[in-house]
Amino acid sequence: MQDPEGPHTVDLNADLGEEVTDDDGLLAVVTSANVACGFHAGTLETMRAVCAGAVLRGVTLGAQVSYADRARFGRVELEVPAHLLRQQVADQVGTLSAIAVAAGAEVAYVKPHGALYHRVARDEEQAAAVLDGSGGLPVLGMPGSLLLSMARERGRGSRLEGFPDRGYGSDGRLLPRDRPGALVTDPGQVASRAVELAVSVDSVCVHGDSAGAVRTAAAVRRALEAAGAAVVTCWSSTA
Repeated sequence: MQDPEGPHTVDLNADLGEEVTDDDGLLAVVTSANVACGFHAGTLETMRAVCAGAVLRGVTLGAQVSYADRARFGRVELEVPAHLLRQQVADQVGTLSAIAVAAGAEVAYVKPHGALYHRVARDEEQAAAVLDGSGGLPVLGMPGSLLLSMARERGRGSRLEGFPDRGYGSDGRLLPRDRPGALVTDPGQVASRAVELAVSVDSVCVHGDSAGAVRTAAAVRRALEAAGAAVVTCWSSTA
């Protein structure tokens, strides 16, 4: 986020370990990696590979927790009891944390995936379950998300995120993927939108499961740097 008393810095994150993209290519570009923890995508093998690559590249690791719904890639809201969702989140964070530690790193934050990401932006019960299941980890989410305000109330760190490759509605939320304008695919347009978003968020996200994700992420990074931003992780502290 733009700091009036310091340099303009922004984090660049992407979803990795989803078995549908070039994780190594993305790790060469991004500064934070949201790692799929097996519930919507990912395996122990992909988690190990991403964690090892992140350590080599100096990329920060985050747990990308989801509903248990691999068939639909975690993109459908589920009515999961709070106690069960809390345990599912704890299981995902615990699995990735153990793998990260074995690779010589640690999980620095948590970010819900897909339908869970949008649900916890407005649902207090499910937001509380995600927070309860993720220990004291800082949280990444959209401006206005209930999850972030609840995290702050608990003294948890939080970071604001923007999506240059997605369309926004008048309410400030992402358009559903089946709506016109929901997906922005031109790398140049995504890059321009990233520069605009970077002044109001801590991190911009390029979806790792989109076509040409590495090329788009590289275009975003070049545009941010050309605009004078320092592209660095926003997780150097947990404040």
